[in-house]
Amino acid sequence: MLKEIQVSGQKDTRSGFGDGIYELGKKNPNVVALTADLAGSMKLNAFIKDFPDRFIQCGIAEANMIGIAAGLTIGGKIPFTTTFANFSTGRVYDQIRQSVAYSGKNVKICASHAGLTLGEDGATHQILEDIGMMKMLPGMTVIVPCDYNQTKAATIAIAELNGPVYLRFGRPVWPIFTAADQKFEIGKAQVFSEGTDVSIFACGHMVWKAIEAGIILEEKGLSVEVINIHTIKPLDEEAILKSIRKTKCAVTVEEHNIIGGLGDAVAQVAAKHFPVPFEYIGTKDTFGESGKPLELLKKYGLDTPDIVAAAEKVIKRK
Repeated sequence: MLKEIQVSGQKDTRSGFGDGIYELGKKNPNVVALTADLAGSMKLNAFIKDFPDRFIQCGIAEANMIGIAAGLTIGGKIPFTTTFANFSTGRVYDQIRQSVAYSGKNVKICASHAGLTLGEDGATHQILEDIGMMKMLPGMTVIVPCDYNQTKAATIAIAELNGPVYLRFGRPVWPIFTAADQKFEIGKAQVFSEGTDVSIFACGHMVWKAIEAGIILEEKGLSVEVINIHTIKPLDEEAILKSIRKTKCAVTVEEHNIIGGLGDAVAQVAAKHFPVPFEYIGTKDTFGESGKPLELLKKYGLDTPDIVAAAEKVIKRK
């Protein structure tokens, strides 16, 4: 039952990244952190204090940062680039495409302040296209963890993967509901509840919203399957198909444009192998705006009641 999931506190997912890379710094001398004038926002202070010789402050020069990171891999280093998601992708897409993805470089692109929950910084910073941009690059692994603990575990895990990675996380304080001692499995979906009436697939901050919606639906007598698709690419097609073959309908939930994100990835699997009725929760071909995170989720249709309504709607379409 979803209501049995325990919340152990609240913390921002970017702090999970900061604590994860600090752990990596202690274990792996090849790990190098780079930032574009945002060391504090990216929670790098502990890493910088203890490993100053493995930190590079690139200043407000994101394209240079990506190029430096690509070069460092040639010498066997494992560079983690850090800045806001908008600057990690949109500003430097050409450099990522040519110097990292096309060249197959072992660069870890770590991006905070993604999506609407960035809040008050507004539309210029609230990138809602980055998952789609990055998953379309050949060879790029795309990971969107759901809470502090999972972000820390994912940060540690991607250092062991040889190849480019995009790791997306955020700024707001958010419930912690996954295990502190978890081993993060890249490409393996996480099932929070098994059900037969509807499958709800979510990523990032929206996993908690999906759990909240699932609890409401269970109280209404429905059997709900909530699955955390923390790895958008490579996608766990087996888990998706196993779920929708039981429930025969699906809702996808993401803090991203419904064009090109998690929803499209899941729907493509269904279309190829087992077509079912679908409903999408995400932004609808729009930019964001300045506001408080939870108020923005409500305004743009990404709140718990929106997921409940989508689930009830898709069940009726079966």
